[in-house]
Amino acid sequence: MGVLARWKRCLKIYGEETILILLSLNLIVRIRHGKAMPSYFILKMGLVTMKQKNLLAPLADCLEDKRSSNQKIPFGILLILAVTAKLKLKTSLTDVPFAVTDAELLSELGWNVWDTERDLENGLFSENVMRRLIAKYDSDEFIAFYNRYVQEKLLPELRFQPTIHILDCTKIPVNLDNDNYEKAGIVQIDGETSRGYKLGALRGLLDDSGAVEEIVLGSIQTNDLELCREMLKNTACLKEQDVLINDRGFLSRDMMNLLKTERCVDTYIPAKKNMILYQEAVSLAKLSGKWSKHPNKKRTTQEIQRVCDLGEFWQSETPEKDVPINACVVHDTKDDTYAVFLTTDLYKTARQILQVYEIRPEIEEDFRQLKDFWKLEDFKSTQYTILRFIW
Repeated sequence: MGVLARWKRCLKIYGEETILILLSLNLIVRIRHGKAMPSYFILKMGLVTMKQKNLLAPLADCLEDKRSSNQKIPFGILLILAVTAKLKLKTSLTDVPFAVTDAELLSELGWNVWDTERDLENGLFSENVMRRLIAKYDSDEFIAFYNRYVQEKLLPELRFQPTIHILDCTKIPVNLDNDNYEKAGIVQIDGETSRGYKLGALRGLLDDSGAVEEIVLGSIQTNDLELCREMLKNTACLKEQDVLINDRGFLSRDMMNLLKTERCVDTYIPAKKNMILYQEAVSLAKLSGKWSKHPNKKRTTQEIQRVCDLGEFWQSETPEKDVPINACVVHDTKDDTYAVFLTTDLYKTARQILQVYEIRPEIEEDFRQLKDFWKLEDFKSTQYTILRFIW
């Protein structure tokens, strides 16, 4: 079977959009049907498909070319090679010139080797080309580059318009004994000291796949909500009538009010046991006693109930502006424990509230894949700007 035939077979099995999202975002979200994709064909033929769909050229539109010399090498090619190196799990700048050394692939992509005196086996250019380029940028520009490309170029081309989003953060540890990591923080968790960074990611869902729509990066000790606050206020990914699923690290009455009143976005988030609202929700559910079976048939010992009008039990400094809150209370009869899931969507049943929130673990799988498969924690430099570029 030829290369093109095998690529078409991959597209038929897994779907073109899933493969394109994988290649372009560098963040595989979930492989359809749980099957592994042959990486060689994804890498080689996927790049060709992206070029045909005009998903490669826009890379250069989303980051200013700050070079004052050496315009002989097209700016877009430098960016495409950097993405390709990451897809090949290469995390050093020295790998970028060697990301594509296949003359056939270069030809299919319509590239001409601009330096005919240079052997492809020696790389398409010197490593110093990338180092000099990166030195011209502030680290925040690379994060903005990713967000701009995904939101303005990639997702519109794929007609990817999710209405359900998951927000979460993950820690990116580095060597504790190496204090050369720029802007890395130090934090103690469960008695253990860690040095590193924290990544916040907004993930959009669509059917059985999804994409990381926007990211932020900060020091490991930064509070989850503080790291993502400006993103929540300003991201173009959240639209009216959308749903946002959070974990407890984002509990904030003020942010819940803002999302509902200013952005018209409904929040789903679990309550903490020390909250008055949690205690009242459990008490009201016990008093009513109108329990239903848990929608997950495997959770035979659990029962659920909706409790309404809980807003007064969790007030901001301006309670007259607080939005109404309902909750789904989950009771595990086996050990007599409770969980409370809050939402500003007042029209959902207990079953619907729970089903929406239980989507949240998908972003944890994203983070696991990032760390395990995409070498998110593999660092070849301690310079913050280079780290952000490689990520």
